[in-house]
Amino acid sequence: MARKKDEQFATIVEIACRHDKPVRIGVNWGSLDQELAARLMDDNAHLPQPRPASEVMHEAMIISALDSAARAEEIGLGHDQIILSVKMSGVQDLIAVYRKLAARCDYPLHLGLTEAGMGSKGIVASTAALAVLLQEGIGDTIRISLTPEPGGSRNQEVIVAQEILQAMGLRSFTPAVVACPGCGRTSSDYFQHLAQQIQGYLREQMPVWRGRYPGVEALTVAVMGCVVNGPGESKQAHIGISLPGTGEVPVAPVYVDGTKTVTLKGENIAAEFQQIVTDYVIRRYGGREHVAG
Repeated sequence: MARKKDEQFATIVEIACRHDKPVRIGVNWGSLDQELAARLMDDNAHLPQPRPASEVMHEAMIISALDSAARAEEIGLGHDQIILSVKMSGVQDLIAVYRKLAARCDYPLHLGLTEAGMGSKGIVASTAALAVLLQEGIGDTIRISLTPEPGGSRNQEVIVAQEILQAMGLRSFTPAVVACPGCGRTSSDYFQHLAQQIQGYLREQMPVWRGRYPGVEALTVAVMGCVVNGPGESKQAHIGISLPGTGEVPVAPVYVDGTKTVTLKGENIAAEFQQIVTDYVIRRYGGREHVAG
């Protein structure tokens, strides 16, 4: 079996060399070379002070990845055409193994928590692991591995990956909507509906806006539910609206670049605010279209 895997690996690398393509060499916790793991475990057992089993497994992952990369270079793949990954399913395991790997090589690293799980569990675990590594400057590409709902779309994986990078301030993909969580002062759920509507609208527009209005992905829009934090957050965003909370006057002041510009009222607040956002995008980011050479 090992011989067959070696032959398959060599074939893939040779094809990549012929077509001048990079290769991601990945080691996965669930499919680690068992002979290597057993040998390292046996060697560790004979030490005067054996290391924890988790550390030995980390070492096995790293050795497997580095040995495979060395083998790829022997076959002819360029050092700068290799990216490594050592995916694990535990948050602390992933952080530990990538820290060690980053200290022992200069290959680009692909981050990803494998078998992260479903829904919020998978999102939280992936974010917890990748945020720590990215903050330390470790990682060049990322993948979020979520178990989709039956018949569900895999788009959420891409959205979560984008939101992690954007939240870390590393890269922007779509305008961000700042919205309050709600409290005793927000007896109406209107602000929730408006925040959801604006966020959906911004995402829908991005395929067109990205090319037409370069830089729009850095836009921030605040949708707040009362006067306590509403004006402050609205002034910090590019555009913000402070909707009326419990006992407040039924009007919604709008702030643009920190200055109050208009007060909305009545049944068309959502449509009017959406138009204000659109007009702002055109005015601030218009005239920067990419011109094909």
